[in-house]
Amino acid sequence: MNRARGARGAAPRHDDRRRSFPQVAPRSAPDGRFAATWWGNAWVAALEDTALDPARLARGKAYAGRGHVDAITVTPGRVVAYVHGTRPRPYRTEIRMRTLGDDGWERFLDEAAARPDHIAALLDKDVPHALEAVTGLLPAPGDLVPDCSCPDDGYPCKHAAALCYQAARLLDEDPFVLFLMRGRGEQELLAELTRRNAAQGAAETGAAAPPMPTVPARIALDAATGAGLPPLPPELPVPDRPGRPAVFPPDPAAPDPLALDLLATEAAARAHTFLATGHDPVAALSPWQDAVRLAAAHPGSGLTASSRALYRDLAHALDRTPTDLARAVAAWRQGGAAGLAVLEEPWDPPAGPFDRARPALLAADFPAFRPWRNRLSGESLQLRLGRDGLWYGYESDAGREDWWPRGTPDPDPVGALTDLLGR
Repeated sequence: MNRARGARGAAPRHDDRRRSFPQVAPRSAPDGRFAATWWGNAWVAALEDTALDPARLARGKAYAGRGHVDAITVTPGRVVAYVHGTRPRPYRTEIRMRTLGDDGWERFLDEAAARPDHIAALLDKDVPHALEAVTGLLPAPGDLVPDCSCPDDGYPCKHAAALCYQAARLLDEDPFVLFLMRGRGEQELLAELTRRNAAQGAAETGAAAPPMPTVPARIALDAATGAGLPPLPPELPVPDRPGRPAVFPPDPAAPDPLALDLLATEAAARAHTFLATGHDPVAALSPWQDAVRLAAAHPGSGLTASSRALYRDLAHALDRTPTDLARAVAAWRQGGAAGLAVLEEPWDPPAGPFDRARPALLAADFPAFRPWRNRLSGESLQLRLGRDGLWYGYESDAGREDWWPRGTPDPDPVGALTDLLGR
């Protein structure tokens, strides 16, 4: 009985695998393209390529444009709505598609978590072509199966076609709707990306610090009774890098956990630099550099709600976008202030090391690279020579010119590309 009362009194859980969207306002598509994004148009093409009657498609597009599709409900493998036709009573219409298997989601998550530009794109409601290429998220011709309560046996009928066109507009606004159609909700995906990103960051942190020297309690007790004080233990070695702060649980009576995390991270980073160099690492930084440093010191790459708020607030304060900040954070994590300068400041290097880089890359069986100032660019790979004499690797999806820092800087251009590609 008590368990039953507890269950009835429990707060309902948010169902991340079922989303409902209000009726989409009517609109015209003068250019004939009902969707605006490449993935929205790919969704439409998957139905159009298997449609048996172009006339029904045209009527369905007209129905969608005039707002005949009521609220749309999306669950894994299914899109459902009531669509108004020529009769007073609307028809129940749905589009079915297969969900993605566990292996496909593993490939998607591994690819997304491996590159900060992919994470930034997803948070900006964009779908990189590379993620589609490794998983096949978008439906192929024949993958979408229409069904409708109307008497028309067309494949699809005009009501199912109208629902498909309106669903493309939902995908334009939020590609996580596509992920839900394929079987995973937004919160579930972001939680898994956060976990993998944290695991990757922990792996990059390296081995644990050596144990601290201690004084046995017996010796300390003897000293207290007058037997003499033991010698002081040797000074602790300066660790390779500052430690991560503890996780602060939310508490209404305590300060904001994100603020505590930032304060602890700042204190650890500055104390480590003081110990190692005796200099303040913040004094010479510009506001933008300091914002990038702050974001880079905060784990999560903008995935969690708190770090998304941090990225948004820092970017807004300096009139930048969260994507600008995410790219700068990737450069800072690649090479600190020097890496950020490589990202943002093209320059004209001396001829010697730069001119020797291209034949060295060709000799190592890399494709030809186009030179421009301190950059060598290929189809999807790029090298940038820093003023510190190191080569910094960059990567972009082919044809997009959307370069993101990746890999470890190296004095040898072949070594930088080899590290980036994991050869």
